[in-house]
Amino acid sequence: MSNQSSPAGFILLGFSEHPELEKILFVVVLLSYLPALVGNMLIILLSVLDPRLSSPMYFFLCNLAFLDLCFTTSCVPQMLLNLWGPDKTISFLGCSVQLFVFLTLGTTECILLAVMAFDRYVAVCQPLHYATIIHPRLCWQLASVAWVTGLLESLVQTPPTLRLPFCPHRQVDDFVCEVPALIRLSCGDTTYNEIQMAVASVLILVVPLSLILVSYGAIARAVLRISSAKGQRKALGTCSSHLLVVTLFYSSVIAVYLQPKNPYARDRGKFFGLFYSVGTPSLNPLIYTLRNKEVKNALRRLLGKNAELWES
Repeated sequence: MSNQSSPAGFILLGFSEHPELEKILFVVVLLSYLPALVGNMLIILLSVLDPRLSSPMYFFLCNLAFLDLCFTTSCVPQMLLNLWGPDKTISFLGCSVQLFVFLTLGTTECILLAVMAFDRYVAVCQPLHYATIIHPRLCWQLASVAWVTGLLESLVQTPPTLRLPFCPHRQVDDFVCEVPALIRLSCGDTTYNEIQMAVASVLILVVPLSLILVSYGAIARAVLRISSAKGQRKALGTCSSHLLVVTLFYSSVIAVYLQPKNPYARDRGKFFGLFYSVGTPSLNPLIYTLRNKEVKNALRRLLGKNAELWES
């Protein structure tokens, strides 16, 4: 069955049945997008310019900041246009690009967060061998694995999703073109796509999350073996920011991709989708800067240099 609706594009419904809520969400999304842009660009800038932030942890943090910057920019401009006015259309090409980018970056972030958990595990559980194990070459290899896995996942899942026989009304019950919403839009047999999404959810969500939990289980045991309270706080301090980011990201993504099939769950899934596409990219820089002394010190040094330049 050919997909006749593809050239005409789609209509992103979002919360169009609640126009008063859309105006509020427009302000919320806009106010979240600006900190996401500034915060993530600032982390990238600090990681590049400050030699004291050259450790593997900040290399991975720089990757996460760049990923979040691309992730939120790929959807927020379209989202703001849809929330502001009555025109909620998106072209088939625009929807395809958005779907491809979302899958690539979302998968990459799942893998990257697992890589960062491994980095924290080695730092806490094998501190004397940290520099030997987490060397620069391995950092590049692990980051490359995350990005390549994201690209391959998108190449595998995007084409079958876009080839679905979509219903003539072309109304996507979501803010963005995501796999679950496009599967719901199909008027044909989606068994293969649902199986594919379920397998991908296990491989991309469940497996990395399980590795993260195992890593933090080992970290918890190592921290409990530390005799001094100061040493325990220092060890936990190196992990708390990452653990909070993992909790925010995975809880919202799982709510979208592993939700039950009912209208209440779909509405709830829209809010969670909105959160992980806009909220987490804006919160991540705040989490890492407010809870990390090295990043705050690097920011002070950067601002101090700029102040000296202005004075001279």
